[in-house]
Amino acid sequence: MTVGVLRIDFAIYEARSLKDKRRVLKSFKDRLAARHNVSVAEVEHLDSRQRASIGIAMVSNDPVHLHSCLDKIVDFARQQRGLSLIDYEKTLW
Repeated sequence: MTVGVLRIDFAIYEARSLKDKRRVLKSFKDRLAARHNVSVAEVEHLDSRQRASIGIAMVSNDPVHLHSCLDKIVDFARQQRGLSLIDYEKTLW
């Protein structure tokens, strides 16, 4: 069994309030969880209206497949409107 963890840092330049930020993030997290069958949570910058860090966890029996899926998630995150990917970090155990 292999566990993959991905942390993605975003800038949300158009967010004028925490409510705007949470609306954009909720939409992204829901689509991500539905498309890739992963667990997603906001993990840092909870009180910052224009920054967000999300944590994504996935389990697989094949590390190559897991690595590929996490790369697809990063590509998906780069294409999102309203979110600007700043950085990401991928870890496999």
